[in-house]
Amino acid sequence: MSTKPNPKPPEIIELDAPAVAEIRQRIAARQLTERDHEIFAAILAAYCFLVNLLTSKRITIARLKKLLFGARTETTEAVLGSVANGTTLPAAGEDDRRDASNSPPSGAPPKRRKGHGRNGADDYPGAQRIVVPHESLQPGDNCLECQDGTLYELPRPATLIRIVGQAPVQATIYELQRLRCKLCGAVFTAPVPEGVGPDKYDATVASIIGLLKYGRGVPFYRLAGLQQDLGIPLPAATQWKVAHEAVPSFEPAYLELIRQAAGGEVVYHDDTNNRILELMGKRWAKAQAQEAARAAEREAGEEAPPDPDPDPGSERRGIFTSGIVSTCAGQRIALFFTGRKHAGENLRDVLAQRAKQLAPPIQMCDPLSRNMPAELNTVLANCLAHGRRQFVDVVEHFPEECRYVLEALKVVYQNDAVARQKQLSPEARLQFHKSQSGPVMDDLQAWLQRQIDEHLVEPNSGLGEAITYMLKRWDKFTLFLRQPGVPLDNNLCERALKKVILHRNYVKFRIMWSGGRRRVEEPCLMGSCTPLP
Repeated sequence: MSTKPNPKPPEIIELDAPAVAEIRQRIAARQLTERDHEIFAAILAAYCFLVNLLTSKRITIARLKKLLFGARTETTEAVLGSVANGTTLPAAGEDDRRDASNSPPSGAPPKRRKGHGRNGADDYPGAQRIVVPHESLQPGDNCLECQDGTLYELPRPATLIRIVGQAPVQATIYELQRLRCKLCGAVFTAPVPEGVGPDKYDATVASIIGLLKYGRGVPFYRLAGLQQDLGIPLPAATQWKVAHEAVPSFEPAYLELIRQAAGGEVVYHDDTNNRILELMGKRWAKAQAQEAARAAEREAGEEAPPDPDPDPGSERRGIFTSGIVSTCAGQRIALFFTGRKHAGENLRDVLAQRAKQLAPPIQMCDPLSRNMPAELNTVLANCLAHGRRQFVDVVEHFPEECRYVLEALKVVYQNDAVARQKQLSPEARLQFHKSQSGPVMDDLQAWLQRQIDEHLVEPNSGLGEAITYMLKRWDKFTLFLRQPGVPLDNNLCERALKKVILHRNYVKFRIMWSGGRRRVEEPCLMGSCTPLP
């Protein structure tokens, strides 16, 4: 079978169990339809696609298993397994380097011993705090025990924690007394208590619905069932109405978040696939036809209303949710955008609001070209975890060589953990990495280059491609050794995107493009108002 260097991904066709059963029946009866032929063509295309990936060494069985069944942890111990114990590093004569690889650097944070799992009073920042004064004593009173000493207040009070359960959305019924005159029939109703608003649903209801649905992946119907069981009904349609009507009030905060994020010192970005039905299949073809008709009317001189939501990438068919995390002065802002644009293009739009007097920000992303539009004025750094993953994917075939690389990078990440624990300033962190991580990375670069120069590895093998991948982008992978404040990887943004992925996995798709654009503001606010993992 001939293979292509860059096989085109096949069309994804989803079939449920009843549909498969019907196809089997038609196969048995030899009555295949035109649609059946299309399905079998897609199956054949998927088969050829996988074969092309395997034969061109672009995917291994291990990576295919990861795609099908999910990724395992990529810690050095889990990846190397028994290889990490007792084997020697490939490079001979580097005893100091070997010792550094197998032991944590000086001052590394010790592994935390598993505790009892209980939380102290300081671990409940959202709890209501009630100050309880002593019923009979005050500071300055005489001691009741010795009768001679004077009492003073301790700086830390005794604490009791009491936790109660309740429905996520609570309801209060105010029964306003009504009085009626027996003679004239006039009715007098008690006034509404102070602080009770005019709306049935308080603004906090929309907030908790948004937090549960977009921040924690609780579907409307599941929350509706819970509320019904607890005697405070909140139907799914009502939840949608409350959340949807609250979006305009979020708009100023959403725009301000974009403006604040534009001034960040470090911007992380990445994207993930998404689905909006209006931008797919027949709906998209119909929208394109309508747009073509409007364009024809405009050319003919007839007035036609403009498209309220013009699509920025009409030639592009993919749909993406971009995550952008901006950090400034220790604060993090998470932004999400759903549409045709890639993460780099959305970042360009955000940075268009950046003040001109500010220095270019540090841009952290993976090395995909679509993450780096030419118009961006940034200091580019690439995700070291992506370079490391190239070796993780081939560790089963090249255990000794990959062990050397992974152990070296382990030292760098341990050093970064020490810097975080000591809360070093960006400048102090830079000097710390230069002294502790710089020699490690220099040795690693020399080792990688030697594998290629001395033909110790086949360039077209999985290991050769991993080494070439690292060396080609070495300056961007090691920018943390030359400029203060540069992170090692893009994991912060990838963790933020987990909120979007969680939401996508149970929603499956969005129907309307305007709805998709509108709804993305809610997880944006949720991600910015809750701590990122």
